[in-house]
Amino acid sequence: MNIHCVQPRPRHGPSFPGAALLLCVLTLAACASVPKAPTEAIQAAELAIANAEKARVADYASTELRGAREDLTAAHTAVQQEKMDLALRLAESSQAAAQLATAKAESAKAQVVNDEMKKSIDTLKQEMQRNEGAR
Repeated sequence: MNIHCVQPRPRHGPSFPGAALLLCVLTLAACASVPKAPTEAIQAAELAIANAEKARVADYASTELRGAREDLTAAHTAVQQEKMDLALRLAESSQAAAQLATAKAESAKAQVVNDEMKKSIDTLKQEMQRNEGAR
């Protein structure tokens, strides 16, 4: 009796499970490599700064507005360096600083109006007292 041993043919290339594993690893690496740029946060910061500039915030809160601009510039730099988490934090900080500048400016403007009204009231009181004394 002749028994012939059949040897398996050598395969060329990776086996199916190995190829699937390789594909999964490459897909995960591609997804994990660079997070998405925080475009919406940067646009929100840019809008907040533009609104602050329209409201002439620099007259009342120039320090906060300058900080907002610096954070926005740093956020753009972080995006270029593919540091997306940092870019997001900087963009959010920029937006908050611009909104704070706007709020401070509105408060200062309201205080000016309030002071003017107090002066007007004082003037009216003096006029009333003068008129009562003239009777």
